[in-house]
Amino acid sequence: MPELPDVELYLHALRPRVLDKTLQRLRIVSPFLLRTVEPAVDEVVGKRVRELRRLGKRIVLGLEDELYIVIHLMIAGRFRWKSPGHKIPGRLGLAAFDFEDGTLLLTEASKKKRAALHLCRGERALREHDPGGIEPLEIDFASFSAALRERNHTVKRALTDPRILSGIGNAYSDEILHRARLSPLIWTSRMTEEQLERLHAATREVLSEWWARLIEQHGEAFPEKVTAFRPEMAAHGKYGKPCPTCGDPIQRIVFAQRETNYCATCQTGGKLLADRALSRLLKGDWPRSVEELEALRRS
Repeated sequence: MPELPDVELYLHALRPRVLDKTLQRLRIVSPFLLRTVEPAVDEVVGKRVRELRRLGKRIVLGLEDELYIVIHLMIAGRFRWKSPGHKIPGRLGLAAFDFEDGTLLLTEASKKKRAALHLCRGERALREHDPGGIEPLEIDFASFSAALRERNHTVKRALTDPRILSGIGNAYSDEILHRARLSPLIWTSRMTEEQLERLHAATREVLSEWWARLIEQHGEAFPEKVTAFRPEMAAHGKYGKPCPTCGDPIQRIVFAQRETNYCATCQTGGKLLADRALSRLLKGDWPRSVEELEALRRS
């Protein structure tokens, strides 16, 4: 799922292409995409794009007459910028936003069709699409600490809860926790002031660095491949590969089809976190350290 740096990359690419341009036509081919009935699609056609903004992980096109198009890409939704009037691809295509200088295609590489398009009228209606999380790059340490401690969750869950923090998902939470040298399963109520300070600093650093890096990599080109797995990442998607800090293999735990990657040496004092499926299978034979796991693999 595109997260804060990825969404900001899309906004960076969209601004010179659609800002102050008129939406000439909106073509929707997927019956699952449009989630609202008012205002009607015809009401946004012919309106000029006045602003572009991020709302959590959503992209918002603000049009004339206080009309808004809210797009949630979910896991597999992506944008493509094509020539004017470009045909919507048959298998992946969901919709096309036609402008004078080009067409913005919305595609989704999944059969589950989770991407969503909402049309709304007025700022109050737009706010209903905001999960309520605070912006991680705009808050001071005191606000950050208070937000994390308001609910007692594992720090991994707290980072990815859109009601707590805005725009962070599975990929960048792994990177943040690796940078902060924190276990993904530590409870927020048990975190020390020093751990919270490390987490606050790592959150700002990782998100800012990736935001700048992605824009530098793409320049003025429209991003063709927005992915949660990038070779420069330290932990996310790196299971079995050496940690760039200590050289020991990156580990993983899997829960509800979500994989969390971490370095046991850097983040958990060498202790392996119990993967629910494997620990249930191995029970008392679950390895307690990286060394035990490597010995088990060799045997």
